[in-house]
Amino acid sequence: MRLWRWRNNPLRRRSDRLEAWTVLLAWVLAALGGVIAGLVAAGGVDRSLAEQRAESQAVRAVLTERAPKAPQVTTDGSGGDTVLATVRWTAPDGSPHTGRTEVEPAAAAGTRVTVWTDRSGELVDTPLTPTESMFQAAGTGVLAGAGTAATVWVCGRLVRLRLDRQRLAAWDAEWARVGPQWRKRMTG
Repeated sequence: MRLWRWRNNPLRRRSDRLEAWTVLLAWVLAALGGVIAGLVAAGGVDRSLAEQRAESQAVRAVLTERAPKAPQVTTDGSGGDTVLATVRWTAPDGSPHTGRTEVEPAAAAGTRVTVWTDRSGELVDTPLTPTESMFQAAGTGVLAGAGTAATVWVCGRLVRLRLDRQRLAAWDAEWARVGPQWRKRMTG
């Protein structure tokens, strides 16, 4: 028995061959494209977060005012465990800086807190830990891979849908040509 016997089927149409190649190509591209897109996206996010960690440094700062006692509630009703207060710190070049950052509620003026700064001494968000970065990179990779695979799969389905419509139109045209002759034979 030959493995490729279906290729010699006399009822096989050009659209059948095209559909078979479309399905094969869609599955291969979905699998490979999804994996490659996921790995590239995860690597990019991981590199970006590693750069962010490398460019950030922890600096000791001092509260210049007493922190508010209660966190502010936002318009959507959520609140946090911290409050905003003004702090003062010294940049790596020795220049003094002030800014607002999140601190514990009701902290007294003069309390020492840790803030994160960039190379120029400006406040930045706390960088993600290596573990948090790994999870974010993995999640991004999974989403990018799944999105790529789904896009390729949908494109394959659209090609198959178009082929189905063409086949139905061809069958309708053929029936319009042959149907009246058949009815004549049936009715005599």
